[in-house]
Amino acid sequence: MNNDENLEDILFYSLERSIKSYRQFAQQQLVKNGFNITIDQWLLLKAIHNHPGKTQQQIAQAIFKDFASVTRMVELLVEKKYLIRFSHPTDRRRFQLKLAKTAVELLHDMQPIIENNRKTALKNISEQQIIQFDEVLNLIINNCKA
Repeated sequence: MNNDENLEDILFYSLERSIKSYRQFAQQQLVKNGFNITIDQWLLLKAIHNHPGKTQQQIAQAIFKDFASVTRMVELLVEKKYLIRFSHPTDRRRFQLKLAKTAVELLHDMQPIIENNRKTALKNISEQQIIQFDEVLNLIINNCKA
């Protein structure tokens, strides 16, 4: 291990910094455009929209959040009337989640902002660079799973 190594020289530090930077930018754009929802709440709603019928545990895994964080987000989104929570038909300990009509409309209304955020973040990056970057990220994921 090299103790003289600077954080800025570590690839994973730069990756984390870029993710945090993007999330801050994206959140600012949501607020600027009048949306009263966090990036994580959007992610949760989007995951439920894309994977209806998934359990709360499965949704937590899909969005890389711990179960307790997802539970708190679900509570907030139920209060905001974006989510409908009802008992699971075969397991009383679990709930099923469904998007309310207001959440479907919210996701639709937010989509242009989300797309513009991505476009801004990827400005001056070629399609080939994006493909290569995605391939490298998938290699890292696979290396860490091995």
